[in-house]
Amino acid sequence: MLAESVTAPRVKSVNIGTLVPNRAKDNTTAINKRPATGPVWVRDPGPLKGKSGLEGDNVGDKKNHGGPGQAVYAFAREDLDRWEVELDRQLPDGMFGENLTTLGIDPNTALIGERWKIGDQLVLQVTGPRMPCKTFAQRMAVHAWARRFTGSGRPGAYLMVVQSGPVKVGDPISIVHRPAHGVDVTTALFAFTIKPKLLPDLLAAEAYLVPGMREEVEKGLQKATGSLELGQQ
Repeated sequence: MLAESVTAPRVKSVNIGTLVPNRAKDNTTAINKRPATGPVWVRDPGPLKGKSGLEGDNVGDKKNHGGPGQAVYAFAREDLDRWEVELDRQLPDGMFGENLTTLGIDPNTALIGERWKIGDQLVLQVTGPRMPCKTFAQRMAVHAWARRFTGSGRPGAYLMVVQSGPVKVGDPISIVHRPAHGVDVTTALFAFTIKPKLLPDLLAAEAYLVPGMREEVEKGLQKATGSLELGQQ
């Protein structure tokens, strides 16, 4: 399918998932998102993991997914279109488990801490990249999917909720704050996976790191250097 022509960044689809058995793990999953009809309310899910920011959406792996830093997952329709060509199969909105399928804005080049206003009220802040997991690989049924997805450098972005509000198809997306540090979502993905030498670069975005991501950066730096920690540059 060819990418759609866009004149301005907007929401193409709002997707929510119900819990089903997870064949990849001994639990449940809601990765199988489906487009919602009408507006969906988005709010901060609270301080603990295990909850989505979208009303009516679910989280299966409550230990590793959901929570304030992963309240919303956004993925570009343009990237789904690229994968459709590469995999020679149709990929409907929500196929990658994204809550927001976007048009005209690139979540991968978004900076950590960048803020998006969606519609008239909702404000979200970029927190980091989506990491491919066994559940995602099981869903795609593609050989070495986690490696291919990571290598593409286009993981989509997790976002936290700064200001609650509704979201619906067609809502405009505008960048209302862009930090000066230059650390984008793709850089963070590579730093945590195939290019750990980039980990020190994430220190520039220290003020915007959510707790889970901050801990991963510290752990990686300590493993690599045995001494360097956040706040001790």
